[in-house]
Amino acid sequence: MIPILNISEFEKKISTNEVYSNELGKHLMNNSDIVHTAHKHDFFLCVLFTKGRGTHEIDFNNYDLGPGSVFFLKPGQTHLWKFDSEPDGFIFFHTRDFFEIGFSDTKLEQFPFYFSNENPPNLHINLDNLEQIKTRFAELNSEYHKNLPFKEQKLQGLIRLIYIDLSRLYSSYESHKIIASTTYLNTLRNLETLIQKNYSKEKRVRYYAEKLNITTKHLNRVTMESIGKSPSELIQERLLLEAKRLLVHSENSLVNISDFLGFKDYAHFSKVFKVKTGATPTDFRKKYKSSVS
Repeated sequence: MIPILNISEFEKKISTNEVYSNELGKHLMNNSDIVHTAHKHDFFLCVLFTKGRGTHEIDFNNYDLGPGSVFFLKPGQTHLWKFDSEPDGFIFFHTRDFFEIGFSDTKLEQFPFYFSNENPPNLHINLDNLEQIKTRFAELNSEYHKNLPFKEQKLQGLIRLIYIDLSRLYSSYESHKIIASTTYLNTLRNLETLIQKNYSKEKRVRYYAEKLNITTKHLNRVTMESIGKSPSELIQERLLLEAKRLLVHSENSLVNISDFLGFKDYAHFSKVFKVKTGATPTDFRKKYKSSVS
């Protein structure tokens, strides 16, 4: 299976497993045995690059990285770094509880990069704004490595400020905007949460509509007007994403993967996978592994 990393596996400077910060170069060096292969996290992660070039693969999408690149990862996403030159910058991560307990009126999903799976997980900051953002990350990292009163409260506050500054920059990019009503956005977010919990067991749109206390017709209207996709497309995309993860980041047999994802048999799984991706599960696994070897 794909390894899922917990904050407790990284160096800790305070007596909690809920938050972590470091300079990126030190982080990669100190944790080289676990960060250079594909993995997931059970926490939220934010990283700023001030140096280096390469690509960042997040759930089979490749993003260029360089000075000014920022990436946001939610729990459960699979990612892999590929560096062409030595990187540096800052990285921090935290649990949902660490952030939201500090701000009972704030949910992480209010920030656009965490709101929806349809929103890009990256941002490029130009030189005019980079120094200000870099200062924010540096202050957070400095506080993390000190032992002062009200430490956790200040860390929560600094993370919130970083997210606010980054949200302003993120929302200024037209390609980073979802155009829909506020009520539609809330329904979309709740739908994605339900799909994340139930995609392997429930593939019927009716099930999700009933859980949301709306009709299937209205649910279809919500997703089509919000992101131009039907509910069934979102369910199938989540299934295929997990299928891809298991095919290339685990040694599970194809039959076991098919069973885990709730298909009636391997033949059905293979047929659906090929229709959606253009390749059989076997061919997809071989092609991906040859491309990274």
